[in-house]
Amino acid sequence: MSDLAVPPAFAMTPVTPSAAELAKRAKIRDTAEQFEAQFLSVMLQPMFEGTDVEGPFGGGPGETMFRSLMTEAMGKQMASHGGIGLADTVQREILKLQGLD
Repeated sequence: MSDLAVPPAFAMTPVTPSAAELAKRAKIRDTAEQFEAQFLSVMLQPMFEGTDVEGPFGGGPGETMFRSLMTEAMGKQMASHGGIGLADTVQREILKLQGLD
């Protein structure tokens, strides 16, 4: 049975990530969330293209100009609260490319 024992030199020891690696992982997560937020913003824009901005409660031309900012804010909120799962996939792929998986 001692033939199957792993020599101490080759035994696996748990590796704790360094502060630099943790910071890199956090930056990758932020980047993935920003990507998802931008994606969601682009997907939300057509939803508001057909809405009428005239009438007693419409914002007129100003509403049309700032609509892209509204969809951007909505995309950021959605991504920061879980989104559609795109950030997780993007993060996983970036980690693979960086060799941190």
